[in-house]
Amino acid sequence: MMVVRTLIEHKEQQTLSSVACRSSMSRGRKIEEDPCPVRTVFQVDRDRILHCKAFRRLKYKTQVFLSPEGDHYRTRLTHTLEVSQVARTISRALGLNEDLTEAIALGHDLGHTPFGHAGERVLNRLVPGGFKHVGQSVRVVEILEKEGRGLNLTREVIDGIARHSKGSGPLQAPEAADRPATREGEAVRLADIIAYVNHDLDDALRGGLVRSSDIPPELTAVLGRRNSERIGVLVGDVIDTSLNAGGKIVTLSPDFAEAVLALRDWLDEHVYRAPGVDREFDKAARIIEELFGYFLAHPDQFEVFGHSRRPDEPLETAAADFIAGMTDRFALNLYRKLFFPVPWKPF
Repeated sequence: MMVVRTLIEHKEQQTLSSVACRSSMSRGRKIEEDPCPVRTVFQVDRDRILHCKAFRRLKYKTQVFLSPEGDHYRTRLTHTLEVSQVARTISRALGLNEDLTEAIALGHDLGHTPFGHAGERVLNRLVPGGFKHVGQSVRVVEILEKEGRGLNLTREVIDGIARHSKGSGPLQAPEAADRPATREGEAVRLADIIAYVNHDLDDALRGGLVRSSDIPPELTAVLGRRNSERIGVLVGDVIDTSLNAGGKIVTLSPDFAEAVLALRDWLDEHVYRAPGVDREFDKAARIIEELFGYFLAHPDQFEVFGHSRRPDEPLETAAADFIAGMTDRFALNLYRKLFFPVPWKPF
């Protein structure tokens, strides 16, 4: 069966771009393993991420709207799948390694907190040294999964996860050390913002938070009016611009990069921080803060509620790991259990 993997690796050598990351040239894993007879190292990584518990929990973590009742709003899981689709389309067109791209995309948000960025902001304030979901995603795959053993992923996948986020900064990090080491990682970094500015706008329109006529006309003139049109235009521009750059970088052209960042800023003002949305996230933030304080005061309760804390681990780290791994509904239910009074019933 060893011939199956070697055939795939040989095909990569023959068909991928000269700037693509080939499976046979991976920098390997922290802990060496015998190779899989039928899958390349990046295919193994993709499958490990897909089957891990943190990935399944993304189904019940907020993307934009807190625990949405409608069946068609995105969650952190559907966001992840849309990022993967966009990134794979870009990678295929540029002759990059789709398996590496997919592994990075599927793992990029594993460390996201419940209640979206509201939860992240609270933990960032409470945890000594701060808290970022990017670093937590790396921590999930390196340490927390598989009862503390981690997933032992390749260095290329971990690098792509660690450098996928732009935050409020530019699409291309100014410092080389902050940019992904592979073109596949660059594809995921762009696919992330292409996916979320479009699907978050789509959800906001569906939820009646904004109307199509509210979108600045200078943005629709560049990006288009429909979700599919905007994604198609942006993906096409990434492919054209990157090919024209000779594969040295995966990027958007300046005009489209400017439009994407402008749309991101517009969403921040009119969707992410809209009064009706922000009010509920303020409540969620208090839940995160009170849960954090509870476990600092009651460290014996970690295992009672399903979290294994290592003996030498700071309490703040254990609390952040536990809370960041919670789904929205788990955090809400645990909060009720810990802080809501139970009505007295006569015997």
